[in-house]
Amino acid sequence: MRRISSQMNNNNTQNNLRIQERRLNKINNQIGSQQKIQSLRDDPVAAGHLVKYQSYLNRVNNFEKNGQILSDQFVYREGYMQNSLDIMQRVRELAVTGANGIYSQDDLRNMAVEVDELLQELVQNANATGPDGNSIFAGTNTNAPAFEVDLGHVDGAVQPLISSVRYNGTIDKNKVEVDENKYVTVDNIGSKTFWAEPQRLFSGRDLSSWQAKESGVINVDGQKIQMESGDTVYSLVAKINSSGAAVKAAVDPVTNGLNLTTTDSHQLWLEDVSGTVLNDLGIIKDSSQKPPYNMADNVRVSGGSLFDSVILLRNSLLKGDGDTIGTRVLASIDSGINNLTTRVAKSGSEYERLQNDIVRNSATALNVTSQISREGDLDITQAITDQKMLEYTQQATLSNAGKMYSSSLLNYMK
Repeated sequence: MRRISSQMNNNNTQNNLRIQERRLNKINNQIGSQQKIQSLRDDPVAAGHLVKYQSYLNRVNNFEKNGQILSDQFVYREGYMQNSLDIMQRVRELAVTGANGIYSQDDLRNMAVEVDELLQELVQNANATGPDGNSIFAGTNTNAPAFEVDLGHVDGAVQPLISSVRYNGTIDKNKVEVDENKYVTVDNIGSKTFWAEPQRLFSGRDLSSWQAKESGVINVDGQKIQMESGDTVYSLVAKINSSGAAVKAAVDPVTNGLNLTTTDSHQLWLEDVSGTVLNDLGIIKDSSQKPPYNMADNVRVSGGSLFDSVILLRNSLLKGDGDTIGTRVLASIDSGINNLTTRVAKSGSEYERLQNDIVRNSATALNVTSQISREGDLDITQAITDQKMLEYTQQATLSNAGKMYSSSLLNYMK
């Protein structure tokens, strides 16, 4: 039973007006933001889905951006590698020409001049920087030139020429995420790209009775290997061969020394991370010397870079040494060309993979955006219809309220 009083109509009208205003305000906010969820309690399930979709969309957009940035870097890198390959093909032509024995000493010197210019161009490519100013072939040491050049006197030349080229970068690799827990390894190591031959290390020291004095960690081509106190050289060989490094270790059957050979064309990288195992073996100098130019003086190392091959060709042309050109030089150049061709092919494959990743991430982003729209976007047509209906209802309520305010208790008495 409800009590009838003069304030009943007013209270009911005011209450209904507040309800209508709240509904109208909500739909106005939805239209303004074009989002149907203004607070979590509007639709808790849809709000939960929306948060997950938006988070995933941000990650997918980052994956796509990473792929695009890497693709641009690979385009620049492959361009310099392809140009270097063209240079090496021309160097090989000159080597074949200089080795046939029909040219005079003056002709060979003229060839040496061109070879030296090609060498300078090759060094320029190796020290190339990208649009961001970072060295392309320096590994992770991107703020410095990848290679350092030494000038010196060369027999037969009237001015100082390039006598050696040393790698100044690192062998560290970056991993860039291009999908959920899927990474592309960025291998910008110049001592791999511009290397000509597998490198071999021969230790002349008898290690048959050697044992590790203490535990330590050694770094072989970027692979950390744990050594324990009491390990022998045979234990070391087994650990290196099972480490995953592109290096094959063996004990020399004659000298009982440690021999290391890279399984592809790259520069050997050795260091003591902790302890002094490699230093005790007589393989490297003390820890004050940094790799890769820290080999001990009594260690013999063979296998050089593309620069070493071109320098040897130039010097042999200046000397008129056709025998060296036709044997050692040509073999080294051919090996370097094969390695550089492999690197170019690998770079092209990585670029194609990134293009596929970009296309897939773009399609995924579109699908996720559609899901976000389904869960969170407002149906504008329906919202405007509801808004007009609420406005009409509110106007009708206000009109009726104006008529009812003139009523009193006497209107209910008969």
